[in-house]
Amino acid sequence: MVRRHTIIGTDTPDLPATFRYAEARRLGVSDRRLRLLLEEGQIELVSRGLYRRTDADPVVNLDLIEVAHRVPDGTLCLVSALARHGLTDQIPPAIDIAIPRGRRAPRTAAPVAWHHFSRETFSIGREPLLVGSDDQISIYDAERCIIDAFRLRHREGTDLAVEALRAWLRRRGSRPATLMAMAKHFPQAAAPLRTTLEVLL
Repeated sequence: MVRRHTIIGTDTPDLPATFRYAEARRLGVSDRRLRLLLEEGQIELVSRGLYRRTDADPVVNLDLIEVAHRVPDGTLCLVSALARHGLTDQIPPAIDIAIPRGRRAPRTAAPVAWHHFSRETFSIGREPLLVGSDDQISIYDAERCIIDAFRLRHREGTDLAVEALRAWLRRRGSRPATLMAMAKHFPQAAAPLRTTLEVLL
């Protein structure tokens, strides 16, 4: 259960776990009161204009909290998503986030590598990922991540794609037929993925 914190005065509504400056003002929190909350350590600054209550439930990653608020449809992808799925040992220097092609990437305090994915296939394999008590971002499922690794192997490296596929095949319940069915939406990935599957199986 999320604990609620009364903000200095009974007439002030509770703030959500993570909130924007504009939201705090709408709830009646003045600039002076906001500064006092920061000084007292009751809230912390996540990034410019974005705050989080310090009594909120522990979060997975404050950087992901920021991305979730800056880009609601941003989706964890490629190496970052593969690592979260346990399909690679690589540690990306920045968080890989996919946004629809044509969307402008915002400035963030968090280190983010933005990837523009086709709008037509953007939603394929997307699923929610809870990153706080009331915050969530999207992440591509394991199958979509493998397909993207093969589709973008000229940029991400063939070794990453093969390593992820091999790790996925070792998992109980992995279904190559399901993977190939999804790959039909991504012509650049289908042929090399099928060839690699034939070698590994």
